[in-house]
Amino acid sequence: MQTEQLVELVIAALEDLKAQGIVSIDVRDKTSITDVMVIATGSSSRQVKALADNVLEKAKEQGIRPVGSEGLEGGEWGLIDLGNVVVHVMQPATREFYDLERLWRGAEQNRIQMLQE
Repeated sequence: MQTEQLVELVIAALEDLKAQGIVSIDVRDKTSITDVMVIATGSSSRQVKALADNVLEKAKEQGIRPVGSEGLEGGEWGLIDLGNVVVHVMQPATREFYDLERLWRGAEQNRIQMLQE
């Protein structure tokens, strides 16, 4: 699966469960660790875990095996490494504390607009 398709899959999985503030950051020219980081916010520990689990499930349905995942037990944040795409799901205070968007300032950042129902 191409990187862009994987990003779309991740964003769709996050949107399915109403993630907030979804941002994709293209870091291809900034690091060799990954191509794109996707950051999203969950409103509670339960939602953070559900969002991360949904990303993992949707990736596995497409035959994508995660390289690894961390932090999912506590529900404050979760990291899912899908190789070309790394996903960060965090509660609001944790996201504000780590401020990954600022850390990767200068990289192309796309804020995903949620459709209002």
